[in-house]
Order: sequence, then structure tokens, then C-alpha cells
Amino acid sequence: MIPKPLLPVTEAQSRLLALVARVPSETQPLRSAAGRWAATDILARRTQPSTDLSAMDGYAIRFGDLPGPFALIGESAAGRPFFGIVGTGETVRIFTGAAMPNGADTVMVQEEAGRDGDIINLTGEGPHRLGGNMRGKGLDFSTGDVLVRHGERLTAARIALAATAGHGTLAVNRPIRVAIAATGDELVPPGGQITGADLPEGNGAMLVALLADLPVETIDLGILPDRLDVMTAAFGQVDADILVTTGGASVGDHDLVRPALEAAGGSVDFWRIALRPGKPMMAGRIGETVVLGLPGNPVSAFVTAMLFLRPLIAAMAGAANPLPVTTTATLGEPLPANDHRQDYLRAESRDGRVFASTIQDSSMLLTLARADCLIVRPPHAHAAAAGDMVQVLRIA
Repeated sequence: MIPKPLLPVTEAQSRLLALVARVPSETQPLRSAAGRWAATDILARRTQPSTDLSAMDGYAIRFGDLPGPFALIGESAAGRPFFGIVGTGETVRIFTGAAMPNGADTVMVQEEAGRDGDIINLTGEGPHRLGGNMRGKGLDFSTGDVLVRHGERLTAARIALAATAGHGTLAVNRPIRVAIAATGDELVPPGGQITGADLPEGNGAMLVALLADLPVETIDLGILPDRLDVMTAAFGQVDADILVTTGGASVGDHDLVRPALEAAGGSVDFWRIALRPGKPMMAGRIGETVVLGLPGNPVSAFVTAMLFLRPLIAAMAGAANPLPVTTTATLGEPLPANDHRQDYLRAESRDGRVFASTIQDSSMLLTLARADCLIVRPPHAHAAAAGDMVQVLRIA
């Protein structure tokens, strides 16, 4: 039997995202909405600034009255405006963020002003234009403006923007429930007693850490032994949006994730990616739950989680652009030509260049822990020289 060709990374990502729809939305206070994706366009409910404001500490004047002198007739501070009118040759002491008084159209900064009693004199160059040193009404945004698009992530800056625009709550998609299971008879919980060929199970904790900035609720299914009946029962009982397994996704006698998924009533959509590390990754469904079978090697699990699990969560949570974004960097050392698989090489940034780790074995966590990016090498990429530009995916 001739095996099917490996699936390109981009095609696998597209097929995975096609399996899911966005989860329902909910209304959350601003502080709980941070890190989610906007479920609707966020419109300005007010104009900012709502009136002309001073951008500096100084004196509110009429530009046409320069160079003065000016008669001081009052004061305007943030929250305590001056309610009179500035007439010819008059000025009002004003502070940053205070409302411009009626009649005034410019601010003379205090460093260029001298005071003699209630007479203010220009001592410097003064403002060079009408409206100098002030923020006009609507400078930032006006009522009805679209401030955040549906599907944009609610970063700290966008939360502040929404608050200033008059919102106390926002519509966001609910958190994604992610069940995580490790598979393998050799695995021992972190911190447990290790004997013989046992291995500490670190993938579960790694995945929880990798998803910490996303709106998820994780469900720990623990370690599942290499027994078809146990795995089948566990998969059939999962109540989550996504089931993630690590290990057991290949074709060995003890790789039981695929047969257990099918025995539980699920199906496989695709398997085996033209990817290094991470070729054995599998994707499918069981009921309404999307299943991702990640490799057991920790670096492979990390890379496939970056390329598939995180985008899957983002898509379900409402992201308009869920796929990871690469940037360019200058290569510090030569790289050989690549074969038919897309490589993600652990690398470190030093002195403005990126250097691939010497050994890329997918079991080596120390190189991953020291890496701050992955160099992306497309299939059949030519050899690259030091100084060439390469695509990188930032991971730290």
C-alpha cells in the first residue's frame, strides 16, 4: 500500500480551522474581556475629547492678541473649567487636560510666560500657530466611529480605548474548554518517583503554560495508559470544545490514539504533516469536540501546538486572523538546503541576528527553553548564507 503524501502545513491549518465555528458570545466587564476577541464592532459612544482641551500647562489666549501683554482673569483645571469668556487682551491660567475657555483658541506654555501680578507677558517665542498646544474636540475619535473591529483581540490599549469611548462591558466569545490528556505507560506525573525507563510527563503542564494568555478553561485528563479500552472510554466521556492528546499518534503497536478515537465514535480528518518537528500530528472530531493528537516528543508537541492548537482556539474564540504571524530576521550562520518538509528550527537572537541551535532533535527541551524564535524553512528551500533574511516565528 502506497502511503498518502504528507499534508502541507498551510493546507493542514486550513482544514483544521474549517472543522470549527465560533463559540457563542457573552457580555463581560472590561477587566474580564481583556485577552478575548471582540464579538462585534466596538463603536464610540462619545467624542474624545468632548471639548477643546489644553495639551500643556500655561495660559489660554487668543492667538491674534500675541505678543500681549495679557490680563489674567481666571483659571481652568481638569474637571474645574472657567465659565467666563476670554476677551481681547485677556488670558486664563490653564493646566494640561483642562477645558479651553470660550474665546480662547491657543495656549501659551508657562515656560514662555512671565507673571507680574495679574499681567502675563510673553518671554519666549510663543505659539507659532492658531490652536497651538491644544487638543481639538474629536481629535482621538467621534461618536459612532468604529474603534475595534469584530474579531480583533482586546489588548490593554483597546480595553482603555473602549473604556474612554463609554463602554463598561463588551461582547466577547466565551472561553474555549480544552481537555488535555497525555498517553503512555512510561509516563509519571511531574515530581513523581522515576524508576527504570519511566519519564516525567511534562507536555500537559507545557501546554497549559502555552495557552495561559488565551481565553481557555483547561481540563486535566491526566495520563492515559496504553490500553485501547481505557483511552476509548476516556475519549467518549470528554465534555470539551477541544480534546488534545500528546503521544500515541503515530502507527506503532502502542500508538492507540487513532483507534481509540474511532472506537469512541470519532473520525480522523487528516494525519501526517509535511512538518519537522511534528509530522505525526492528527486532527479529527468526536461529536462536537475537535480532537488534536500531538506528538509525544515535547518539542514536537510545542511546535504543533503553536501552529495548530493556538490558532484553533483563537478561531473558535472569534479571532479574525487566528494563524500565527511570522516576521523576518537576519540569519547569523549558514543553513543547508531543506527537503520536502517545512522545518521549524529552534533559534536564538543575538546581536540582531538569529542562530539556529546546533542540534534540532525533537526530544531536546533545553534548546527549546533557550530559543526565542523558530526559523521557518519552507519545503525545498535552498541553502541559506549568513546575512540572508529568513522568516521567524517568535516564541518568547
